[in-house]
Amino acid sequence: MQSTLGLYRPGDSVLHRIGAGPKLLSLLVLGGCSVFLTYWWLVLTLVALLVGAYAVAGMGLGVIVRQVRPMLWLLAFTAAYHVWTASWQRAVVVTFTIVLLVLAAALVTLTTPTSALIDAVVRVVGPLRRFGVDPDRVGLLLTLGIRCVPLVADLATQVREAQLARGTGSSWKAFAVPLIVRALREADAMGEALVARGVDDDVS
Repeated sequence: MQSTLGLYRPGDSVLHRIGAGPKLLSLLVLGGCSVFLTYWWLVLTLVALLVGAYAVAGMGLGVIVRQVRPMLWLLAFTAAYHVWTASWQRAVVVTFTIVLLVLAAALVTLTTPTSALIDAVVRVVGPLRRFGVDPDRVGLLLTLGIRCVPLVADLATQVREAQLARGTGSSWKAFAVPLIVRALREADAMGEALVARGVDDDVS
């Protein structure tokens, strides 16, 4: 169980040299335009171009597969549903649009340091300071969110391995309860560490 968030892969490709701001803007534009994608051949063409972008960034097919693998059941269900209710063309459009957006987001995180992404967001939020928004707190929130995704995934892996070792692999309670307890403990520890460093909810 691995998250693509924050897994930056150093390189010197053209995509690595593009700034975080333009990448995030391009990702935002792609997300907004995705609702207007209605032709199956256009969606497949965009996915093919994105696969080519991975190659330009020096990343092989294995990297692409790892981004999509966690969603295979969701994609299969989505495709089957749209084939049943609409047509195979619609199924291709919806399913591969999801793949397109996930691969695009993963490519941004894989070719851009997390710190650069956070700094870009903080700069964008900067003008909102006059309305009471603290850009630094926004950056901290994003950093914690990115950090917690792989942390929870790692906890889930540990709990699952312990569950299998005890022979309770089919019990969802034996998985969910320890995971929630350990996640809450990690959250408490993180909160205490933040308070110890002077980061709290007090408003000056």
